[in-house]
Amino acid sequence: MYDVIITGAGPIGLSLAIAARKRELNYLVLEKGVLVNSIYGYPTNMHFFSTAPEIEIGNVPFTSTSIKPTRQEALQYYRRVAEHFKLRIRYGATVTGVSKLNDVFEIILATGEKLQSKKVVLATGYFDHPNMLGVPGEDLPKVSHFYKESHSYFQKKVLVIGGRNSAIEAALEIYRAGGKVTLVHRRTGFDSKVKYWIKPDIENRIAREEIAAYFNSKVVEIKASSVRIKLGNGKIVEIENDYVLALTGFAPDTGLMKSAGVVVDEETLVPEHNKETFETNISGLYIAGTLAAGREANRIFIENGRAHGEIIMADIHSFFSRE
Repeated sequence: MYDVIITGAGPIGLSLAIAARKRELNYLVLEKGVLVNSIYGYPTNMHFFSTAPEIEIGNVPFTSTSIKPTRQEALQYYRRVAEHFKLRIRYGATVTGVSKLNDVFEIILATGEKLQSKKVVLATGYFDHPNMLGVPGEDLPKVSHFYKESHSYFQKKVLVIGGRNSAIEAALEIYRAGGKVTLVHRRTGFDSKVKYWIKPDIENRIAREEIAAYFNSKVVEIKASSVRIKLGNGKIVEIENDYVLALTGFAPDTGLMKSAGVVVDEETLVPEHNKETFETNISGLYIAGTLAAGREANRIFIENGRAHGEIIMADIHSFFSRE
């Protein structure tokens, strides 16, 4: 019987584990992938928007060779944090169900194993659940909702869908690796949160027609060797294409929360919870990180989400202190 089980070993999950350890709670972190699985899935050459101190956890200093740390530096840092605190993390543990009976939670794993805990914190993030386009051909092998690196797109015709950092950085990397890039974005301009050091770069590439761009446009069909795009004026254009990268963002997976009885707003995907403690309508079940933001995942990130660990574990510890 655990005091608290934490689902997800991302930076927020690690901050929860550190806070639980500090309070001598009997905790366990369950992670279906690897340590900080979402960061591991980021593009190989990605730089964070935040500075190194802004994504530190557990008061462990994060040193970087530049102002904006790289993905590789972050992976090294979080490995060091996990080792420093000797955090209890179980990898390859996919949680398929959470239910509560007589003040005890039962956590069911994909293997069929069942664990018991007095409290549960869901910190599963959202990176595994991309926003789908919902167009014919989206299931073709040439379509991906994730981007890792540029080499495989050399001398290929690549359509990148999206107007945020991930889409822009992918378009620039593929262009510099020798790919022929077309960018499609449903809005009239780039997102306001685009990294300030890449915005002039993409704008210059478009102005020089080194990267083709369709704004106020959307993909309506993906074919084996082409893509059909609907422009703002209603006109349909069809361009030759080898690969499609639909980098249109992600949404939280609400299935686990709902299976546990948490009320989720169907429009915003924000779960019912106490804004001060992050406890949901199911007593003893908490949410942390981007799950609390619903569809607006960019409102909560490592910088402000790392504080959830202390807040939630303080509330859980106070419960055990009253017992």
